[in-house]
Amino acid sequence: LTYVMGLQNVILAKDLLHPSPEEEKRRHKKKRLVQSPNSYFMDVKCPGCYKITTVFSHAQTVVLCVGCSTVLCQPTGGKARLTEGCSFRRKQH
Repeated sequence: LTYVMGLQNVILAKDLLHPSPEEEKRRHKKKRLVQSPNSYFMDVKCPGCYKITTVFSHAQTVVLCVGCSTVLCQPTGGKARLTEGCSFRRKQH
């Protein structure tokens, strides 16, 4: 049910059993309809030697390339920041 008041849409009724995927993604990991983590593992390809290293999305240490010791990602407060030029692929569980 939606009423239009002036230029704003006011939503009066909301389907709590069928939330949109975007809405679920924004919600806290414990408050989702089905609990799921925010973190994941990813394969990161080194821009120098093209070796692939598995990195945790919320890594708390600096991750170096096995082949050429290039820095692949830096830790931040939450997710790790990938170095420019690094390509990544999210791993499937």
